[in-house]
Amino acid sequence: MARIKIVTDSTADIPPALLKKYDISFIPLKVYFAEKCYYEDVDLKPTEFYQKLATFEGLPSTSQPSPGEFYEFYKALTQDGSSVISIHISSLMSGTSQSARIAASLLKDREITVVDSRLVSFALGLVVIAAAKAAKMGKNKAEIMQIIETMMENVQTFFVVDTLEYLEKNGRIGKASSLLGTMLNLKPILTFEDGLIAPYEKVRGKGKALEQIMKTAKNYWQKHGELRCFVFHAYNFEEAVRFKEKVKDELNCGEIMIGDIGAVVGTHAGPGIMALFFYDKKFEVS
Repeated sequence: MARIKIVTDSTADIPPALLKKYDISFIPLKVYFAEKCYYEDVDLKPTEFYQKLATFEGLPSTSQPSPGEFYEFYKALTQDGSSVISIHISSLMSGTSQSARIAASLLKDREITVVDSRLVSFALGLVVIAAAKAAKMGKNKAEIMQIIETMMENVQTFFVVDTLEYLEKNGRIGKASSLLGTMLNLKPILTFEDGLIAPYEKVRGKGKALEQIMKTAKNYWQKHGELRCFVFHAYNFEEAVRFKEKVKDELNCGEIMIGDIGAVVGTHAGPGIMALFFYDKKFEVS
């Protein structure tokens, strides 16, 4: 039976150690500071990006891989007869999955399945990791696709941004546009809904926003049972450590990982993001 390789893009924010552990291949998106192009997680790591962002006049921009880049990427991955399941950022936020589909259509003799996750950042990452675990266990394509669908439906995401300015200016504000003009000192708690960023609740102050995220996760835990939890941040590690300790104290999550939100998501949402990703332990692939 041909090996199944799992592919994603750099917006999944999967730490390098996990990419290696689960043999996940990724294609980078591009970040532009003026005319200078960087490849996310290849020659632009998260810390370096946020340092550049702090001193850059104006806003950086991003772009997805071209169909030609995907074509060469897939061609190399499948030359040994392997098939590919390629899982990507929401198509409502990026043209990445469209580029992937065009490339796959040009390789008709290769088995390449492209999945629009309707997610981004480590919500996407958790779907990808689940698929990669299943592939390493030797599960077939149908089984892996079912795992992908289950994780896409059940990964929970709640995050708070320091300002809506970046989401607004970069056109990625989605359903959260209803919050514009009402912010003052309010901090919106955001989530994903139908492939777009959407408002969940608004509270006054970031501390209270994080408390509300904890309350939401606790309610989910009490209803569903033991969770797996992941704290991600955008250049605010110390705050992430404090939030992790609160999650550890109040939720039954087992080991909690802290991770970085990368350059592409950071371009569109800005520094200072704090996110909690979690899912019901029963959906864990093991």
